[in-house]
Amino acid sequence: MSNFNHTNYAQNLQHVLGYKCLICGQEYQLHEIEYICPKHGNEGIVDVIYDYDFLRNKLTKHQLANCQEYNIWRYKPFLPIQPDAPTPPLLIGWTPIYYAQILGQKLGLPNLWIKDDGRNPTASFKDRASAIAIVKGQACHAEIITTASTGNAAASLAGLCASVGQRNVIFIPRTAPEAKIAQLLAYGSTVLLVDGTYDQAFELCLEAASEFGWYNRNTAYNPLMSEGKKTAALEICEQFNYNPPDKIFVSVGDGCIIGGLYKGFQDLQALGWIEKIPQLIGVQSKESAYLYEAWKNNESVLDKPPIKANTQADSIGVNLPRDRLKAIRAVTETKGKFLAVSDESLLAAIPALGSATGIFAEPAAAAVYAGLLEAVAQGLVSASQTILLIITGHGLKDISGAMKGIKKAGLNSRVIEPTLCAVKNHLNL
Repeated sequence: MSNFNHTNYAQNLQHVLGYKCLICGQEYQLHEIEYICPKHGNEGIVDVIYDYDFLRNKLTKHQLANCQEYNIWRYKPFLPIQPDAPTPPLLIGWTPIYYAQILGQKLGLPNLWIKDDGRNPTASFKDRASAIAIVKGQACHAEIITTASTGNAAASLAGLCASVGQRNVIFIPRTAPEAKIAQLLAYGSTVLLVDGTYDQAFELCLEAASEFGWYNRNTAYNPLMSEGKKTAALEICEQFNYNPPDKIFVSVGDGCIIGGLYKGFQDLQALGWIEKIPQLIGVQSKESAYLYEAWKNNESVLDKPPIKANTQADSIGVNLPRDRLKAIRAVTETKGKFLAVSDESLLAAIPALGSATGIFAEPAAAAVYAGLLEAVAQGLVSASQTILLIITGHGLKDISGAMKGIKKAGLNSRVIEPTLCAVKNHLNL
């Protein structure tokens, strides 16, 4: 059983004040808790609190601009890790932002941009969080790091663990896409296919980690995951020269990504580096719309029971979003919105997005384009606004889902004889 020494880990983290519970506001020093506020059981999600005065004296925009480390580790001063902590060798973050001119012209949105996080090492946004989990887990000499996932977080942890020789145990539903399971096995992970839902896999992972002393990467339960995901917000601000977009669309399942984005923008605003925080638009499938329903009906997410998810976008298919408190806060505090789109529309968004941008997105990631179309239809966006879509996962993650959208769009390949005449006939030349 691993013996985590959180007191030792907290040393040299002068910029971190501790944790704060989102439910009761109780504050803790870093060594006082491992993951959650003990007053609320597994629901006691906490924030990492920073000493912004210390950070202002530690780092400037100019210093950051001169940093030649183009990955998430350029933001070490903003992260709850020791300055000299070893990091995984795979390059994570600093993903590209593209000007979506063709797509924007179609929609009457001349300031439309896309950030492609499918370019990360394991092809998803989740690498940002897993990297922090590995740094913390190894600093605490964890024998095993574990997580439960619908697929992407698992593949992310598995790949990054492989890069540093770290043992890991993965819990995922047996219904996860084959491509994601293949990734896990290729990375050499111990893979446990749970004959149940993601939510059941999540609970089983919590039990196993507690019983066997493993370091737990689970979304929301581990507060450092939001910190890893906030690096996307820090990048966005740098890439937009600290004048971030008016609206940012991101797909939402558990809620950790949208919550992490808000945390990153909040940090920079507290430092005085940005004046405004973008409106955050969370996009869910109508078949997994817990947060959309809670937000629309002004319901408390502490009391609202789970809603059975049945979406083809597996990455955002959850019955009970684990980071729902941070997700609701992100949308509410930024005066953003939640949108719910049909599975049919998010699958159709895969070829529509790909053919206009060259970006191949998995179903959950393509949901942001379906959400943008819905926002256009509702008059929620205007030509004067700068809009950013975040693509959270690559299309090769779920070929079956992509093919459904492609076939629905009537796109087909053609079999021809290997002759020039056949080419002419099929292309009517």
